[in-house]
Amino acid sequence: MSDTLPANNAHHLRVIEALYSSHHGWLYAMLRKKLGNAMDAADLAQDTFTRILASPATVIEQPRAYLSCVAKGILINWYQRKALERAYLDALAQLPVQEVPAPELRLIVLETLHEIDAMLDTLAPLVKRAFLLSQIGGLKYHEIAEQLDVSLITVKRYMKQAFVQCLLLVE
Repeated sequence: MSDTLPANNAHHLRVIEALYSSHHGWLYAMLRKKLGNAMDAADLAQDTFTRILASPATVIEQPRAYLSCVAKGILINWYQRKALERAYLDALAQLPVQEVPAPELRLIVLETLHEIDAMLDTLAPLVKRAFLLSQIGGLKYHEIAEQLDVSLITVKRYMKQAFVQCLLLVE
């Protein structure tokens, strides 16, 4: 096995290294200003470069605009994750002390919630809405059809799509 990378991978690494050297400080400062937190800003800046490194090689004509776009997506995911964590902690705070799960179980539940949330984000908006109306709202399929103004067969198709995604998540 050779220690050298294919030419296109080596070039991609050099491009990312130059991008990192030239713009990491700027990206970190921008994220720190938005978040007001140095540690989270450092993590998200690193996540931005990790995502770029894992992506296919591309020509970057406007590095700061490109970094801003990638970082914005990561920042949105981060905010969603924090909101989910807050909602879960708020729900736990409503439980009687004896019903609050142990810290290990809380972590497992939170990780599972993040996985479910990520899975739901892969669904088309109406499929996601139908699934949530059914599973969280407790609505029957005909009620979902009325609320979404679609046919009953469409709701069944949406639910099938959502359940297939759930099964893929379990595997």
